[in-house]
Amino acid sequence: MDILISGASIAGTTTAYWLRRYGHTVTVVERAPAIRPGGYKVDIRGAALDVIRRMGLLDQVRAHSTDMRHATHYNRAGKPVAVMDAAIFGGREGEDEEIMRGDLNRLLFDLTRDEVEYVFDDTITAIADDGTVTFENSAPRVFDVVVGADGVHSTTRRLAFGDESRFAREMGHYVAICSVPNHLGLDREEACHVAPGRTAMVYSTRAATDAKALFLWSSPALDHDRRDVAAQKRLLAEAMSGLGWEVPALLEHVERAQDFYFDSLTRIHLDTWSAGRVVLVGDAAYCASPASGQGTSLALVGAYVLAGELARGDGFAGYEREMRAFAEANQKLADTNLKGMVMPSAVAIWISMKVLSLVPRLPMRNAMVERIAGPIREAANGIELKSYL
Repeated sequence: MDILISGASIAGTTTAYWLRRYGHTVTVVERAPAIRPGGYKVDIRGAALDVIRRMGLLDQVRAHSTDMRHATHYNRAGKPVAVMDAAIFGGREGEDEEIMRGDLNRLLFDLTRDEVEYVFDDTITAIADDGTVTFENSAPRVFDVVVGADGVHSTTRRLAFGDESRFAREMGHYVAICSVPNHLGLDREEACHVAPGRTAMVYSTRAATDAKALFLWSSPALDHDRRDVAAQKRLLAEAMSGLGWEVPALLEHVERAQDFYFDSLTRIHLDTWSAGRVVLVGDAAYCASPASGQGTSLALVGAYVLAGELARGDGFAGYEREMRAFAEANQKLADTNLKGMVMPSAVAIWISMKVLSLVPRLPMRNAMVERIAGPIREAANGIELKSYL
């Protein structure tokens, strides 16, 4: 078949790889002028790691590992109050690989660029029932299948399924991420400050010359323009106003950041992921929000299953049958994870920091770590991948 994929991020490039493996002619259209660099660190766990292995990328992913060692929590005055080693917020060795999102997408793009047509700086504007797709800059073309892999704010989903408001479930929190100078001299470590309803952190990964700042906070729905970065930076500054530690310095660096990302934490829920010849994959279909820690893994597994079910002849129905329970289980992780990421009160923060400070010395440390990691591991392994080739 002649297949169009909208979106050249993780879900799109992975889908392109597997569809091409099964002999389809694949075109990927991407609004950005090139593969997007940057982004935050992402985990690849369970079934998703098996997908990476089947793509022959495991060694390269490990070569780009963030190699994070520990995370330190600081109080308002800058005093360290708790330290978490990688075993607490990471996974068992060999079961969880962490990589920068931009590095992973570059690996996937390099794997496909010679056999897949990439059209950058363009986007879909209409999809007709006969498969004719109209673009913002290119001439119309006809495709047998259109795959929407264009993220939580998917244009493909809006054109084929309706307005985003019908499917988005906002979680009452916002996130902002960008690159900043590594002014703290961090080496494969995170530094974090938590206040009621607000969290700020900065981290630097292996071989990085800069750092990434990440901000999370609870908030009612904000009226903002997704294209107005200056206004988004003002909203972030207002949300983080009055915080101590290194937050004022980080906000100054944010003003000069060129890769600023800002959005609500949102999950996407649809009764079906296909309409006519259009099908959705990744965040466009079942966004779990960054709080789940499973967005990248869902994209990798969803791409593999979609392409495989098309190849075996079960098509969209087979894709939904195989993926639905897996997607929903991983979406549910977000609520639990968020409680540990943004805390509601000073009392909750004090208790959490006290527990974290004691964990390294507790005899039941391993059991506590397993209690945290166990549900994530179970959800990440909650699908048995078929061998489609």
